[in-house]
Order: sequence, then C-alpha cells, then structure tokens
Amino acid sequence: MRRLRFRSLGALASIAALAACTVGPDYHLPENAAIARPEAKAPLTSGALTVADELPPRWWSLYDDPVLDALEEQALAANTELRSAGANLARSAAMVRATKGLHDPQVAVDAEVQRARLSGESFLRFETIPMNNLGIGEANVSYQLDLFGQIRRRVEQAETEHEATEALLEAVQVTVAAEVARAYVEVCGENEAVELAEQAVATREHILSVLERLHAAGKIGTPEVTLAEQMLAQARSQLPGHRARVRAGLYRLAYLIGKTPAEYPHEVESCKALPKLDRPLPIGDGASLLARRPDVRAAERTLASATAGIGVAEADLYPHIAIGGGGGTFGLLADVGKAMAGHWSIGSMLSWVFPTRQQRARVTLAKAGADKALADFDGAVLGALRETETALSSYREAHNRAVDLEEALEKAETLDAQSKRLFRAGKTGLRDDLTSNASLIAARDAEREANDAVAQAQINLFLALGGGWTDQKASEALPEEGSELPPEAGT
Repeated sequence: MRRLRFRSLGALASIAALAACTVGPDYHLPENAAIARPEAKAPLTSGALTVADELPPRWWSLYDDPVLDALEEQALAANTELRSAGANLARSAAMVRATKGLHDPQVAVDAEVQRARLSGESFLRFETIPMNNLGIGEANVSYQLDLFGQIRRRVEQAETEHEATEALLEAVQVTVAAEVARAYVEVCGENEAVELAEQAVATREHILSVLERLHAAGKIGTPEVTLAEQMLAQARSQLPGHRARVRAGLYRLAYLIGKTPAEYPHEVESCKALPKLDRPLPIGDGASLLARRPDVRAAERTLASATAGIGVAEADLYPHIAIGGGGGTFGLLADVGKAMAGHWSIGSMLSWVFPTRQQRARVTLAKAGADKALADFDGAVLGALRETETALSSYREAHNRAVDLEEALEKAETLDAQSKRLFRAGKTGLRDDLTSNASLIAARDAEREANDAVAQAQINLFLALGGGWTDQKASEALPEEGSELPPEAGT
C-alpha cells in the first residue's frame, strides 16, 4: 500500500514537472530593437520655444482657455469614435476572460424524460418490449492538463492583444483631443479673418467712391475706376470662404463632441482670439516620448502577442491531454437514482494530431509574424521620433515667420500713420491715404494667418508628442531594456 502511494506521488510530481513546461520563446524586448538605441532616448531638439519638462496632464490646459477645456472634456466623454474604440476594448477584455476560462474545468449536465419503446433486438431479445417511461441523467467533468503551455500561451497572446487594443484607444483619444483644438483654433482664426475681410471691403468701397467722384470731375480716367472695382470684387470674394470655414469648424466641433450640426457649441461662434501659450512648450526627451506614444506601445504589445503566437503554434505540435469523469442514470423513471440504473466512469483522454508539414509550417508562419511585428515596432519608434522632430522644426519656423510678419505689421502701421499725417497736412491725396490703410489691413491679415499657422503647428506638436495626459502605467508596459527574444522567436 505504501509503495502504491509513493508511485502515485511520483506520478503527480512528473505531471507537475510537465505542467511547468511551456514551449515557445518567453518575450523580452529585443536588444537590437530601435527603442533600445541610445539615440532614441536622447533629448529632442529644443530652443527658446520649448523646455525639456514633461508634458503635463491634459496639455490643452496650457492655453488657459475655459471654453477649449470644456470642449475637450465633452469630446472625451461623448465622441463616437472613442465610444467605438471603447467597445472594441470591452470586447477584447471579454476575449481575455474567455481564453482564461480554458483553464477552468468543463462541466456538462443533461437530463431527459422520455416515453419510449426500446428495441428488443438491441437487448438480444426477439420480442417487442412494452413502452415505458424512461429517465436519463448525465453529468461530465473534464479538465485539460496544460502540460505544454497551449492554454498559457493563448492567454498570454490574448492579454497582450488586449493591451495593444488599450493603447489604440489612447491613440484615438490623442487624435480626438488634437482635432477638437484644431477645429477651435480654426473657428477663432476664421472669425478674425472675416472681421479683417469686412474692413478690407469697406476700405475698397471707400476708395472706389473717391475714384468715382474724381472720374466724374474729369481728373482721372476710366481704367483707374475699373481697377478699383476689380480690387473691391476681389476683397468681397474672400468673405464667403472665411464664413464657410467658420461654419465647417463649428459643425466639426459638434461632431467631435457627439452632437448634431444644429447643436454646435454656440459659445465658440463669437471667438475671435486665438488661444496662445504664455510659456515655453514642454516636450520631455526621446525616452519619455516613446513611453508616452500610444502607437509605439501598441506596436510593442503586438510584438509581444506575435511572440506568444509562436508558443501557441509550437504547443500545438504536442498532445492535448485531459482528465475527467462522468456519471449518470439510465432506466425506468421509477428507478432513476437507484444503483441498478446508475453508471459512472473516470479516465483520461489524449488528443494528438501528428505534426506534419502543415503544423510545422504554422510555427514558421508565427515566427515570420514576429519578425514583421518587430519591424513594425521599429518603424513606429523611428516614425514617432521623425514626426516629433518634424513638428518641432515646423513650429519653430512658423514662429519665425510670425515674428517677421509682426515686424512687417509694425512697419505698415508706421507707414499708415505717416500717410495720415501727410494727408492732414495736404501733402498727399485721399487716394494715397486709403491705399496705405488697405495695405495695413492686408498686413494684419497676413499676421493673423501666421499666428493661426503657429497655433496649428503647436497642436501638431502636441499630437506628435503623444497627447500627454495618459497615466504612467502605460509606459510601464514596455519590457526591460537590454533583453532579447530567444533565437527561436525568429527575431
């Protein structure tokens, strides 16, 4: 009896040892991945407009604009694209739970009552058996021994796919936040453009009126009047485009916050001042950028999932072993539950498809998928750095252009003031004074357009930086540096 016990313990120990065996590569961040390069973690190109501080939560708060703050919060709560991404995340979480359920014992229960007449010959009786009331009950329990890690690798794959889906949700949040700010800036800028265009039209109408009087007095020819009419028509032609862009921006905001066009945010309708930063823009460094960018995290989690997929494919080369038992009753309804109608069984089951070229090709396919995932991950890292440096350069140059046009506006204001003094002194005509005023309005519009470009460049930079309000747990999803995938991962 003792010897039998020792043998049983030895068998259990052997099964436990096998259960600890999980085939396929364990995932680690590859040592040769682009994200592990020192250059990828280096400081980003900075200047007077930026600082190396970390991007704060909810970057749009840097503008200190309550209207923009409210729009962003509404969008994050009601945007349809975010709701869709949230549903995908919930579905992904359900798939993780379903995959983990493969570890649970599988229980099946059946019960049935029949009025039937059984075949006499099935009992080797050559006579008709009377009809009877039959009771049938069955219960079975089975549990798969995950000896080679088939289930563990599938769970690992499902969990990393879920984490990639979570990162993609954050990517949608980043994009929606940027689009709200972009639409808000567009409405404010175009409202200012409408105001300047109306001033330009009024000036051109005044110039035409003066020239028509001079023409009636015989002091100028018809071509000058015709030219003034052309300039007036051109000035008027600018208004419809600006007004259309205002409406488009308002309707875009309505869509982003989950409302119909008729429900656009009316508080934005009168905005004529672009939101501006009163401090250098915080950008962090390369390491914090890559940890913050949701597309980089999604690509890294996809690589982890592809690596787990190698284990899934390799585990399918080995047998699937399950243990289980069952019992039930079958007999006359009056005898249900009695020993004479009961039956039971306990045992194990082995299921194994002998590995052929088809099964082994799946392993090769999984390894190729891991190679592709690593290439995509490297591409996401390098693309994030490229986009951010490009956005930084565009922001700097847009700012430089705005500074130059601000100086040009100052000169135009000086020239207009000089022209007015000369006109009041009788040294120039009214036409010259009105022309300098038209030039001043054009200079103001050019400066407005440059400031609008600066605001859009800031938003593009915030977008490239990865949003900045997601919590730090996302960055912790990146595995430790300096480790690598095992050779069998194909990477």
